[in-house]
Amino acid sequence: MDARWVWDGQHQAAAHSGRLSDSYPNYRPAHRIILTRPVQKAPSEHRDLHLSQNTGRIQTPMAGVLSILPDPPPAPAPIGLIAGGGRLPILVAKGLRDMGHPVHGIGIHRRYDSTLPALCDTFKEVGLFRLGSWGRKLRSRGVKHAIMVGHVDKAEIMHTRWRLLKNIPDLTTIKVVLTQLRHDRRSHAVLRAVAEELDRKGVSLIDSTIPIQSQLAQPGVMTLTQPTAAQQADIDFVWPMLTELLRLDIGQSLCVRDLDVISVEAVEGTDRMIKRTGELCKKGGWTLAKGARAQHDRRSDVPTVGLKTIENLAKNGCSCLAIAAGDVIMLDRIEMIERADELKIAIVGVPVSHRPLTTTSTTEIQQ
Repeated sequence: MDARWVWDGQHQAAAHSGRLSDSYPNYRPAHRIILTRPVQKAPSEHRDLHLSQNTGRIQTPMAGVLSILPDPPPAPAPIGLIAGGGRLPILVAKGLRDMGHPVHGIGIHRRYDSTLPALCDTFKEVGLFRLGSWGRKLRSRGVKHAIMVGHVDKAEIMHTRWRLLKNIPDLTTIKVVLTQLRHDRRSHAVLRAVAEELDRKGVSLIDSTIPIQSQLAQPGVMTLTQPTAAQQADIDFVWPMLTELLRLDIGQSLCVRDLDVISVEAVEGTDRMIKRTGELCKKGGWTLAKGARAQHDRRSDVPTVGLKTIENLAKNGCSCLAIAAGDVIMLDRIEMIERADELKIAIVGVPVSHRPLTTTSTTEIQQ
């Protein structure tokens, strides 16, 4: 299969059969095809991170190997929903139902929202470290495709005492940890291991943003509240640093004020970083920048902000939120923007263009 790359400023899509557009006219695929040949060298002016003088678009390099995401099945095929905490699984369940799909949910024990089971045709609770049961429960309902979304506190489950006694793993999970996660337990490695195990059970994870395209950040200033000249300068200054942070899969956010980085997100998550930034920058007026790395795997862990984020930002002195357009989910987007205006917080969608690096693919598409 010969893949030709089309760069549209928000998403990267391969030119192929176009089957998705028939079933989902509003869906724009991202990061779907693995390169079949070495990436051509980009011109030297494109190999470094910089802000384009012509478009105002922040240009960032894209790695050569991308994840292949299966096409979502046409309605009324059933779709599974693997749910962590927060409101995102609820919006995904509603979106799938609106698209005509029966939803068969499995919720992580003590983490999913209590209102979620009522939105699913069937629902089962599963243990966080009982990975072997996830695929079996979904396949028993005739599910071949699933979406995995929702918050799971990685700091809590990975870096607390007695974590294995509190979350007794099954043999499948133990095998995955000892083999696939032995040398790397960053988020993308964990996701890949989970996806491969589910695939062995006959369940393929699909792009988690398919049912919630209207909730993705848009380019430009989304609030009536405008960023100041100093805040815009902070965004231009810090975005290349954020891109490198994302490339290394350390975190998804950092905070800046007066052309100086105040804090960087790691395993603690955005909410704890916001609180820490408020303690470090008592005078307020700082900016939070959040995005997704190039070729981010949309099967899970898509960067997300919401009403809770806005409330936390206001409480801790932030006055501007800069997020990657097309790459960050805005939960209850309209309500979030309205609340940001009430709290005098500007929300800016940064249009990001991911340009190819001089990298050779190690994986080929099987025709």
